[in-house]
Amino acid sequence: MNQRMDRILGMAYIALSATAFGVMPFFANMAYRSDVTPTSLLFLRFGMAAVLLWGLLLYKHSPLPRGKTLLGLMFMGGLGYAGQSFSYFTALQYAPAGLVAVLLYLFPALVTGLSFAVLKQPITRLKWFALTLSLVGIVLVVGVQSGGQLKGILLAILAAVIYAVYIMAGAKITQGTDIRVSSTIIITSAAVVYGVYGAWHGLSLPNSAMGWVGSIGLALVGTVVAVWAFFEGVRRIGAVDASMLSTLEPVVTVVLAWVLLGERLTVLNLCGGALILVAAVLLARDARTE
Repeated sequence: MNQRMDRILGMAYIALSATAFGVMPFFANMAYRSDVTPTSLLFLRFGMAAVLLWGLLLYKHSPLPRGKTLLGLMFMGGLGYAGQSFSYFTALQYAPAGLVAVLLYLFPALVTGLSFAVLKQPITRLKWFALTLSLVGIVLVVGVQSGGQLKGILLAILAAVIYAVYIMAGAKITQGTDIRVSSTIIITSAAVVYGVYGAWHGLSLPNSAMGWVGSIGLALVGTVVAVWAFFEGVRRIGAVDASMLSTLEPVVTVVLAWVLLGERLTVLNLCGGALILVAAVLLARDARTE
């Protein structure tokens, strides 16, 4: 396969990944209609996904990390990914899916800001501009909300904050490891956390076939397909271009929320969301030049 075709295939993989991640809120919505709680849904998601991912790793005979690397990956999954997912999926119960998906894409700006504040990394003019766009976007999105929807928005922002810290920690912990193996361990650790929580507090499993379709779809499409397609794409086009194309994810969610759920975002919501996505693309482009 020539380089051009390989790059096109890589872009297709990233588009598939973004779409698979983008449909997660709709699978979650199907499950929630069957009286499933966020913690039970996340146990089903990560548990089923972990079984499938371990099957793929065993098929490929992938070596596993050990020692501090393994422990670090377990903490990333058990604390970081589990916390981020809980905030995100709980937010979906209070705020429109499209809005929650867009707010998650504050994480590139948050990573930049935390890198400056904690790691003392310099910020270019383009990054300052992108950070400003993100802040204005938050004001436009949050400033017009109240009540339950505001709770959902704040949870979505919390998910973005946790994800930013998760990415910064992961950049160091995952160095030198097969990213597929790392993802499998992280997802398995999150499944264990929700499994223990469910064993202690009880699980609320779907009470209808539609609920099980949503739960299985979340695990298979929104986790396994999304994760593996992303890494196949990164292998072909690189992390920077992949991160730029991944901004397709909230666009997919917003469009499908409008078509399937009848969700309507206000003009201010759309403007704020657009600023957040533009900031994410600018930060990815700036990373390419560094």
